[in-house]
Amino acid sequence: MGKNAQTRKRGEDEALAVARSIRVSPRKLNLVAGLIRGKSASAALAELTFSKRRIAGTVKKVLQAAIANAENNHQLDVDRLEVAEAWVGRAFAMRRWQARGRGKSASISKPFSHLTVVVRERKESA
Repeated sequence: MGKNAQTRKRGEDEALAVARSIRVSPRKLNLVAGLIRGKSASAALAELTFSKRRIAGTVKKVLQAAIANAENNHQLDVDRLEVAEAWVGRAFAMRRWQARGRGKSASISKPFSHLTVVVRERKESA
């Protein structure tokens, strides 16, 4: 008994890592994800290490997880990895209220995001 084996949705030369419910707005997270799209894995890690944005540390952890998945689970060469895709999705938003003057209130939205990073092994350049 048990489930049938699932077919692999990614290519044989790809690996991914996902971080869910990151406490930052998708708009801000997408700015950092845009820094690493299309770069080699080592260049992307260096870019995130020296970025001044607060969320860059979390994005770096997700990229390192994708690299580790590629190395350990799919036996890909770490030196030839590049960031093929990095996309951001909206999660939920916590709604809060703040008291204002004259008995009124204002709403505060605290958004969360999802981040997916896909690394791919570069083909041999002849």
